[in-house]
Amino acid sequence: MLYPAIEQVKELFENYKTVPVFYELLMDSCTPIQLFNCLHEAYDDCFILESVDNKDQWGRYSYVGIDPKCEYILDKHVVTVKEKGKADETVKVDDPIAFFSEIIEGHKSPRFNNYPKLTGGLIGFFAYDMIRYFEKTLCNPPEDDLKLPDADLHLFEKIVAYDHLSNKAVIILNINKSDDLETKYKECEKICNEVVETLRNYKPVMKTPKTMEDNITVKSNITKEHYLANVEKAKEYIKEGDIFQIVPSQRFEIDNPPDSFDVYRMLRSTNPSPYLYYFKHNDYAVAGASPEMLVSVENRTVVTRPIAGTIKRGATYDEDIHNEQQLLNDPKERAEHTMLVDLGRNDIGKVSEFGSVTVTDMMIVERYSKVMHLVSNVKGTLREDKKPLDALMAVLPAGTLSGAPKVRAMEIIDELETTKRGLYGGTVGYLAFDGSLDTCIAIRTVLFKNNKAYIQAGGGVVADSVPENEYQESCNKAMAVINAIKEASKL
Repeated sequence: MLYPAIEQVKELFENYKTVPVFYELLMDSCTPIQLFNCLHEAYDDCFILESVDNKDQWGRYSYVGIDPKCEYILDKHVVTVKEKGKADETVKVDDPIAFFSEIIEGHKSPRFNNYPKLTGGLIGFFAYDMIRYFEKTLCNPPEDDLKLPDADLHLFEKIVAYDHLSNKAVIILNINKSDDLETKYKECEKICNEVVETLRNYKPVMKTPKTMEDNITVKSNITKEHYLANVEKAKEYIKEGDIFQIVPSQRFEIDNPPDSFDVYRMLRSTNPSPYLYYFKHNDYAVAGASPEMLVSVENRTVVTRPIAGTIKRGATYDEDIHNEQQLLNDPKERAEHTMLVDLGRNDIGKVSEFGSVTVTDMMIVERYSKVMHLVSNVKGTLREDKKPLDALMAVLPAGTLSGAPKVRAMEIIDELETTKRGLYGGTVGYLAFDGSLDTCIAIRTVLFKNNKAYIQAGGGVVADSVPENEYQESCNKAMAVINAIKEASKL
């Protein structure tokens, strides 16, 4: 039986434009990975979003989106709208914030207690380069060799959430005010029955692990000497007073990578993170395990959580405590972190009510499976004249992936780096029908395209940075993903 009943849906349409309906079934013999595999076989363009907190506890829900209604591809101020059964449309867009906000507002939806938070919305990515729509001085990007769009968002009205607490699957469908209610409600019942049958009839296929040695070859888009020279140039700009901090990077690539979803499976296993995501669309796929929120908006509260400062976990409890104190007392890490918190406050302040921006946590240590980070929490109250997407664009890209001051640092990055960043340093997440927004920074992420896997990583450079150390840091950050690819090649 669907919840809410048709009479309640009718009442809710007095205040909302879209109403989700829910159907629950026991799935205690299924995992989220099996759920995704099953639905991915039956439906096009699926995604999975999951979360693990810093205490290695799974978030309550894993979300699998199925059968998106349409896709919006933004590139160079033009949105291509793809919808099944219809010819592609193109729309000239001067203000992408207004364009995408209008879509969400046209699906204004209520929140239901005791049901999954994400019931539908726009899910996908915004590239690092989105800032070029708003900062006109950033007009000389490096070569765009991967040809990714500036944004690729799918409109999902069908989601299956796996409840880790009750071991149930919750099928979520959406009814729009413009629909014929009785006809659509019956259609939702039919779709639920189809999904249930698909899940019940699924027989997982167990792969035989490969015993051969991995033959993964990794190469960078620049030489080590080039990277070291970039760090030296960055330090010169810092010495001259152009910037205080900057984040140069390098991009690694692997030919003929293993199956992209197998790589996601290894990432979630070896690097459980607050933001785990996988989607495969058109000619590319993305798998990520990001530790860092970019921005979230809920009930007009805007939050960003800068991460700057990292050290490995100790092998013993005493070593772990020693490493924590070493991180907390490192003057370079503290100074860099403070700069980026100030930048986060400034970014949030652009869209928040005057006097509402506060730092609620300052330089706390969060532990993850292999590393610990210095993390701060900055929040504000979204101004009445601003949309949740305004908050996202005020922060994108994060200072932890660009530098401070942000725009000048990005101009220098354009000068130093040989290829456009695209997904790296951009954001992955959702804009929900209820007006909430949750996004992460696209790091510890692999892009699959052109029969290659691309992994990009960098590190923060300040006045006293040692080039060799910065080079090694960028390599170390990429290794978490590269190792997941190597392990996936054995599946």
